[in-house]
Amino acid sequence: MDFALTEEQQATRYLAHQILTDRETHEHLKEIEAGGDGFDRETWSELAKAGLFGIALPEDVGGSGLGFVALCQLLEEVGRTVAPVPVVPTIVLGALPIVQFGSGEQQQRWLPGVVNGDTVLTAALVELGTDPLHPTTSATRDGSGFRLDGVKSFVLDGHTADLIIVLARRPGSSGDAGVSFFAVRGDAPGLVRRPLKVVDSTRKQALLEFRSVEAELLGDEGAGAAPFARTMMQAAVCLANEMVGGAEKLRESALDYANLRVQFGRAIASFQSMKHKQADMLVDVELAKSAAYAAASAAAEDDADLPALASLAKAAASDAYMQTAIHTIQIHGGIGFTWDNDTHLWFKRAKSSEVFLGDPAFHRELMMRAWNV
Repeated sequence: MDFALTEEQQATRYLAHQILTDRETHEHLKEIEAGGDGFDRETWSELAKAGLFGIALPEDVGGSGLGFVALCQLLEEVGRTVAPVPVVPTIVLGALPIVQFGSGEQQQRWLPGVVNGDTVLTAALVELGTDPLHPTTSATRDGSGFRLDGVKSFVLDGHTADLIIVLARRPGSSGDAGVSFFAVRGDAPGLVRRPLKVVDSTRKQALLEFRSVEAELLGDEGAGAAPFARTMMQAAVCLANEMVGGAEKLRESALDYANLRVQFGRAIASFQSMKHKQADMLVDVELAKSAAYAAASAAAEDDADLPALASLAKAAASDAYMQTAIHTIQIHGGIGFTWDNDTHLWFKRAKSSEVFLGDPAFHRELMMRAWNV
């Protein structure tokens, strides 16, 4: 498998790197944290103006059609800066399902707003104590449309999204039958949105309550199981690439600090134990990066091994990011988890990403099932 990037993909990554590193400074991140909704709208607008939200979307809706690998490169740069911008919920959980399962009219109506940054999307898929494919959220016919009743939790940027993709089922249906995707406006009457108190202040989540909320069917009615599985695989791959970016940034931060900090008259980076720790972090991050890139290529080519590779990438990236975050805090010593140092932001993102979409144990189980181990 060739992991070399095309010139277009390299240019996309460089552009994203320039915008995000210029804007997401220590002071700016603290300002967004204190702002309340955790949404850096200025950076979001800059990314949109650069055309970065259309890289994985078709040209007939204003996108550039550069593909899934280019999207993963963008997310790796988002992960490096823990940028509080809803790229994962908008593009991965929202726009890609519309491209793959929505009608042509729905794509033309919603996706141009995503490309130009005017529309923020998200997906409400999770209910407490319930398998996502067996939701209690119900969809009842109302004339030519539907009305939704139920509660969804841990919805990324659910309190600010303009359009929400919801997984619900027809009353009385059983098994995977009857499960469908629906689109709901963020300002729809009957929709109650409550921000949740979460560990990662740079990635807000919300609880959404649907009280007879008007909804529009996305795709075929009762055929949501296959689209859901595909969406979850793509999301796992994208999140793995984002986590790799965060882990790489932490590793670099730890090395820079170790070269800066002096103890017993010499930089602590020169100590043998520190060299071992740095080597461990490098190996962990590079292995996770290889898994994430392999999964991105498999997703772009619709490879038959995608289910296994997606779970492999998510598990490897979760472990590498979390372990690198722990090492980085240890290397920074007493200031590693203070508000004056930004390391804690990456640590919290590592922890929230580790459990989002399934923890490493869950994905290793999926991987072994996919490969019949």
